Amino acid sequence: MFGKLAEAKKMAEEMKQKLAAIEVEGVADGGKVKVRANGNKEVTAIEIAPELLKPENKEEVEELLQAAINRAVSQAEGISAAEMRSMMGTMMPGIGNLFS
Repeated sequence: MFGKLAEAKKMAEEMKQKLAAIEVEGVADGGKVKVRANGNKEVTAIEIAPELLKPENKEEVEELLQAAINRAVSQAEGISAAEMRSMMGTMMPGIGNLFS
């Protein structure tokens, strides 16, 4: 039993490292705002077009940033779920369907 637990812990750490290497991007307003995140749902970069960086655009930038972040996180969640299904299917065939 402890062997299986240690194996599961090792696989979880490997998956975390694998997800950290995967990059997704959320884009808003035709690319004027871009947010990159990794498969662990951590934001790794934000790009904002210079023309948006004016005080009168504050509210618009905030809305676009929120949209881009949500898109990047959504993509990261999809990748994370797929990796979890794959890992669970490898560890315990038949149980991977629980994460669909």
